[in-house]
Amino acid sequence: METDDYERIAVAIERLEVRGAPLIGIMAAYGLALALKGKDNYSEAFEKAFKRLESTRPTAVNLFFALNELRNVYNLKGTSSDLYEALLNKAKEIHQQDVEFCSKIGKNGLSIFEKKSKVLTHCNTGKLATGGDGTAFSVIKTAFENDLVEFVYADETRPLLQGSRLTALELSKNDIPFALQTDSSAAELMKQNKIDLVVTGADRIALNGDSANKIGTYTLAILCNFHNIPFYIAAPSTTIDRDMASGSEIIIEYRDKKEVLTLNNHKFTLEEYDAFTPAFDVTPSHLIKGIITEEGVFTFPYNFIR
Repeated sequence: METDDYERIAVAIERLEVRGAPLIGIMAAYGLALALKGKDNYSEAFEKAFKRLESTRPTAVNLFFALNELRNVYNLKGTSSDLYEALLNKAKEIHQQDVEFCSKIGKNGLSIFEKKSKVLTHCNTGKLATGGDGTAFSVIKTAFENDLVEFVYADETRPLLQGSRLTALELSKNDIPFALQTDSSAAELMKQNKIDLVVTGADRIALNGDSANKIGTYTLAILCNFHNIPFYIAAPSTTIDRDMASGSEIIIEYRDKKEVLTLNNHKFTLEEYDAFTPAFDVTPSHLIKGIITEEGVFTFPYNFIR
């Protein structure tokens, strides 16, 4: 899809046509820059687009990080004639920074492997969710290239099947051996000693290490704790919300119940049924063995103020 309309980008973020915390931030940055292309009234166009884009998704902190980075440029450049180019260059900088962060996350993640491992992951954290090779997926891909990954189990990730549709595609294209599984299968795999570690991404990380990620992540962390399996989060430092003390402050997005009651617009239950539809859950920091960023691997107890 190609567009020169920031509103179409906002809709794409809302519909999850574009998703993944880093990529949401990148797309919002490009959208905000685009909103000023060819405009005369910079102030009105900027504020209107800023408010529209920040309203698209409440949980992914990268969205707000990117928009505020462009606001800083706007505040510096004011009404100068090259404002659009300055905003576009900042968006490109945010994009390139994430490419580099993804690569470093993958390399830093090598240290979590003690042997050639069977890995479980949740949702999608690869090229379709970031500017580069991914977060958790970059860890898996880099470890596989270093002969540290034997096999990957990918949760289908209900209700929109990001695991089945996206992670499976990326694993296949990278020739990484894998199997899809229903989200409720993880406990059985762990009981059978078929999982050595779990690594997922995150959409917002509080200063104490509490991490919000796709619904079902908290379940995996509890299962890992019970089965004595290390559970890791991989995310860029831009996903750490330094204004949020703990996960209790994280706003959880709730989706339209149609995403639970239908699949690819195909109804498989009755429309009048109610549904519980959080898009994310929050994993308490004490359940997280380590948080892998481009700066290194942090361990509990977390204190990202330092």
